[in-house]
Amino acid sequence: MKRIALFVAVFAFAGAAIAQQNSSIASGQAYPNRPVRMVIPWPPGQATDLVGRVLAQKLAELFGQQVVADNRAGAGGMIGTDVVAKAAPDGYTILAASSGPVTVNPLLQKAAYDVDRDLLPVAGVGQSPYLLVTNPQFPAANVREFVALVKANPGKYSFASSGTGATAHLIAEWFNNLTGLQVTHVPYKGSAPALTDVISGEIAYAIETAAATMPHVKSGRLKAYGVSLAKGSALTPGIEPLATAANLPGFDIGAWLGVMVPAGTPKPIVDRIASAVETAMQSGDVRERIASVGLEVEYRRTEEFTRYLKEQQARFADIIKRGNIKLE
Repeated sequence: MKRIALFVAVFAFAGAAIAQQNSSIASGQAYPNRPVRMVIPWPPGQATDLVGRVLAQKLAELFGQQVVADNRAGAGGMIGTDVVAKAAPDGYTILAASSGPVTVNPLLQKAAYDVDRDLLPVAGVGQSPYLLVTNPQFPAANVREFVALVKANPGKYSFASSGTGATAHLIAEWFNNLTGLQVTHVPYKGSAPALTDVISGEIAYAIETAAATMPHVKSGRLKAYGVSLAKGSALTPGIEPLATAANLPGFDIGAWLGVMVPAGTPKPIVDRIASAVETAMQSGDVRERIASVGLEVEYRRTEEFTRYLKEQQARFADIIKRGNIKLE
């Protein structure tokens, strides 16, 4: 009887210990107790990669655990995003998320994941502003003259983008639609060749990232007419928002970057990650490094980021519908 009682006591103690451990994990108190993986769905050197690595390094300091950057590039960011969507919801797989594979691509093609069902927003960290640019000899002194000239010559002018369905393409389509421009879209494989032909004057204009355009603007090889963020951008000093320069109230758009985790991740763990990201974003070094890759620092807490993603999804869906944009 004593032996039975001893076994009962041992099992009871073990059960209590397991229950306490599970409770600690669920509450986030024990998180993280092993290395965390930061999946970056882009190749090394791309903006999301650079920002993801900055965050991974800072989170490792805050967690006291290694945060490993894991590049899973391919399919416009959709392969790596799917890896996270299908990962265990335990906080040990984090996504360096961006607008392409999360907001835009699923609206244009079939994705292996459902963003609303499979992914959970944690925090937004930055935005990429876009600039309307032309060759310096383009005969318009400001954006209103630009719109008037192009609008008066339907079908004469063309605009370049980094590819059909790319964020740059959709932002340009929205601008064209709101201003009533009838122009020809010329897609390229990337922003560099697109801007090369704008610089040469072969293509009239483009709306591309500040990271891609500002070096050419500063060197005088491109003329900038306005920036896509309604509040302007510290990255584009002296360049007026298109919302005011072109009299387009509500024109406020860019490519976002943030942090997401698999759906089903316990809220205490999501809160723990969100708190660490918020602390990281208060670091001057982190903010400077994010700005250095051409991103406007734009921190959004979980609730605000969740609302923002819904708004972005609706906006880009409307742009695609209005422009009848399809991938061939």
